[in-house]
Amino acid sequence: MFDWRDYGNGIFAFDAGYVRPVLAAIHLIVEDGRVALIDTGSNDALPNALAALGRLGLTTAAVDHVILTHIHLDHAGGAGRMMAYFPNARLVVHPRGARHMADPARLVAGVIQVYGAEYVSRVYGEIVPIPPERIIEAPDGHVISLAGRELLCLDTPGHARHHNCIVDRRTGGIFSGDMFGLSYREHDVNGRQFIFPTTTPTQFDPVAMHASIDRLLSFKPDSIYLTHYGRVGDIPKLGSDLRRRLDDIVGIAREVGGTGAERHSEIKRKLTEYLLAELNQHGCPLPVAHALDIWETDLELNAQGLEAWLDNLPKP
Repeated sequence: MFDWRDYGNGIFAFDAGYVRPVLAAIHLIVEDGRVALIDTGSNDALPNALAALGRLGLTTAAVDHVILTHIHLDHAGGAGRMMAYFPNARLVVHPRGARHMADPARLVAGVIQVYGAEYVSRVYGEIVPIPPERIIEAPDGHVISLAGRELLCLDTPGHARHHNCIVDRRTGGIFSGDMFGLSYREHDVNGRQFIFPTTTPTQFDPVAMHASIDRLLSFKPDSIYLTHYGRVGDIPKLGSDLRRRLDDIVGIAREVGGTGAERHSEIKRKLTEYLLAELNQHGCPLPVAHALDIWETDLELNAQGLEAWLDNLPKP
C-alpha cells in the first residue's frame, strides 16, 4: 500500500511502510523544486521515498534537508540510508540527537533494551551512521531556509529531550513528530479526529509535555502534521482533548503505583479500558478487536513509559 496525501500547499505525506499501513508518515515540503523531508521512518521507507520524489517529477538531487523531529527509530531509523541516496542533503536534528546519528551504537543499544535484539534487527535492520559534516544541529529558534521558505525549529521536550517541532512559516502549519500525540485515520468519525498522547520510554515528562503542547498551541496553527498519522485540524479542540487525556493517563499511573510485573499489566489494562471508553465516546464504530490491533504497540510502550516516569519520581 502506498498511501499518498497532497495537502495542496506544497506539503505532501506518504506512508513510511513501517510495521503496518498508515502507521507512520513521512512528510515532504516542496518549494521551487527543492525538497525537505520531515522524519524518515525505518530503512524500509527508502523505496517509498524514492517513489514519492518520482511522483512529483523530482530526483534525489532535489532533497536539500532531511529533518528529524527526534531520533526514535520509527522517526529516524532510515535517516542514514536515505542520506546515502540524497547527495545534496544535510541532516537537521536536535543538538541532543546529533551525536547519535553520527555514531548510533548507543542509540541502538538503548532500543534493544526496550524491544529486544531480534525485533530491532527485523524491524530496523542496520542503522547507518551519517558523516558528522553532513549534520546540522538545530537548537531552539534555528531557521532552515528551503528555497526561501522558512522552517522554524522549536525545542519541545516532554516525549523526548531531543525533540524538535518544525513550524512552516509559509502556511503556519507545524510538524509535531510525537509531541502533539497520535491520531490514526481509522478512528476518524465524520471528519472528527481522535487524539491521545504518546508516553513512550524513557524520557516522558508530563510537565514538559504540557508546556510543549501549550507552546505549539500559542502559534494558533490551522493544521498540525503528525508522524502518526498525517494532518489534523480543529487544533483547539484536539489540544484540549490531548491535555485532558494526558492528565487522565498520568492519573492512571499514579493510581496503580507500586513496582514489578503486576504494575505493568495493571497500567496497561487500565490504559486500554480508558482509551476504548474515550473512543466509544468519540462515536467510532470500529470493532474493539480492530482498535486494539491498531494500538497494540502504543499501549505497550505507553505503559512502559509511564512506569519509567513513576520510577524517576522523587522518593517521599
